[in-house]
Amino acid sequence: MMSYPLTVPNLMERAATLFGDKQVVSHGEQGRVAVGWREVRRRAGLLAAALPGLGVRPGDRVATLAWNTHRHLELYFGVPESGAVLLTVNARLSVSQIAHILRHADARVVFADPDLADLAAEAAATVPDMRHRVVLSSGSRSGWTPYEELIAAHTPGKDARGPGGVDENDAAALCYTSGTTGEPKGVLYSHRALALHTLAICLPDGFGLGESDVILPAVPMFHANAWGLPHAAAMTGATLVLPGPRPSPGSLAQMLSDEHVTFAAGVPTVWMAVLDDLRLRPRRLAPRLRIHSGGAPTPPALIEAWRKELGVEILTGWGMTELTPVGMVTHPRGDMAEWDPVRLLPVRTSQGTPLPFVDARILDEDGAPVPADGVTPGELEVRGPWVIAGYYLEDGIDAFHDGWLRTGDVATIDARGYVRLVDRTKDLIRSGGEWISSVQLEHALMDHPDVAEAVVVAVPDPRWQERPCACVVLREGARTSPDELLRPLASRFPGWWIPDDVVFLEALPRTSTGKFDKKALRERFRTDAADSG
Repeated sequence: MMSYPLTVPNLMERAATLFGDKQVVSHGEQGRVAVGWREVRRRAGLLAAALPGLGVRPGDRVATLAWNTHRHLELYFGVPESGAVLLTVNARLSVSQIAHILRHADARVVFADPDLADLAAEAAATVPDMRHRVVLSSGSRSGWTPYEELIAAHTPGKDARGPGGVDENDAAALCYTSGTTGEPKGVLYSHRALALHTLAICLPDGFGLGESDVILPAVPMFHANAWGLPHAAAMTGATLVLPGPRPSPGSLAQMLSDEHVTFAAGVPTVWMAVLDDLRLRPRRLAPRLRIHSGGAPTPPALIEAWRKELGVEILTGWGMTELTPVGMVTHPRGDMAEWDPVRLLPVRTSQGTPLPFVDARILDEDGAPVPADGVTPGELEVRGPWVIAGYYLEDGIDAFHDGWLRTGDVATIDARGYVRLVDRTKDLIRSGGEWISSVQLEHALMDHPDVAEAVVVAVPDPRWQERPCACVVLREGARTSPDELLRPLASRFPGWWIPDDVVFLEALPRTSTGKFDKKALRERFRTDAADSG
């Protein structure tokens, strides 16, 4: 067989060649902007040609702090085409966290949307080798190069598929996630991993995407490759709808209707809010609309509400940044076609079955596979061609076991292969689909002179699913208030990281090994929440 490189530029080349007039639609401050895939390809090529002039060499990291727009999409393809690595930085992090990521990745250039430029500049000022800052607009800004001016001065470079172009095993993108220590960890994606991941999520038992689809990623493009949807839209030639900066539930609902969206993806809290808006202001939705709800477990009531009230199917699944990110998608089997909705609901609320080429196993504490009874829990481990083999510039050896990635998720598996998460071994808190590090918050709380011990755990929340709660033991004779403890955290963490409550305890529960027993605290708060309704 021929040796043909599986690269990101090849996905874009297909979109431009076969589906050049199909639209990429951006919504933002300038209203609705629509361009064809052929034009996206041309502009991405201009960007690729411009990067060497900024001192960017193959393998260098090019950072973005940007929302879901057509210019960010051009970076998604233009940066890897140049041989550089696209570093998408979570724009919701604090300045110190962003600065840490930029320094750890040794980013050379940062591209930022205008409303994020001040944040990016403050963080970039701490990076020794940061060479240029580019604002994603046509307007001038002190200390920044306008994006439109940058690409207008260049012509497209050589085809990345030809001699001297990128190799499928070259790094294409880098995204940071949080680990059990609370420090962000880099996940480096190869061209090959991104291409194979794209093929898999487009399968019928994945997201089932094709040329006739209209795709709306409500998940940010800085969040784990926007779950692969920009690449999938390019490969299939689908219409892509980008919702722009900080889309509201109302604007997303209006886009679903106006753009005749057939596939949308986002975290459960987004679909809760969009559903509420559609209840207040009903709109006509495309008959083919399917929604993928991921990033956190999706409540059965939400799945049923969309089905009963709007006739829309919600797909669930499972993934991690370390998996590019999709590892499983939930679909009922063919022999379940006659099952009624009540019988199907446990299937729809599971994490599904692994995509092709992703192997999954669940092991007990002794390292033996758990029985496929849907009851016995164990730690979920995975491997595959788009699963990381190690963290960027980290040893991370404890995250792997005999060549498998230890996910830190506790799950069950049934006789049909459906996986269901039942708990997490990691103590990270997932709020609205975003991770919050309990360890970092605990360390910050214990910096306070009045605090002897502190633990932060997840508590149930009707909107965000989980929110952090601080459990604090004060030093003898100390007197303080929750506000006094939380106020210093505001300068160190994003607002959504700050615990909603502080509970003062005389002592923290401990395990048999002397560690703080977070599980006991979580169970206590779950019981309290259930008792209070």
